[in-house]
Amino acid sequence: MRARDKAAVSALRATLAALDNAEAVPVGETEMRGLALEQSPVGAGATEALRREVSESGVVDIVRAEATERLEAAEQLTTPAHADRAARLREEASVLLRFLDGHGAP
Repeated sequence: MRARDKAAVSALRATLAALDNAEAVPVGETEMRGLALEQSPVGAGATEALRREVSESGVVDIVRAEATERLEAAEQLTTPAHADRAARLREEASVLLRFLDGHGAP
């Protein structure tokens, strides 16, 4: 952010969000409906749940998927009007792929 690298900031923010989502606890259908008031948990932290842990290989897979998604989107933008957006997506993918050095190609 200090370097004002907009492509890096955009790619890293989106990837951090994807990693955060991967750690989220799945919500079942019954939990979505809610409970009757008298069955509701009470007290600080009563409804808290531990987040899932993502393994190192899981993190690598998520980062690789984010980079691949950007490269595929860039391939779809073939008209000259979208050249800047395609270049930005490729630049974002490049930022992410640098983090994967040593973890294999995308």
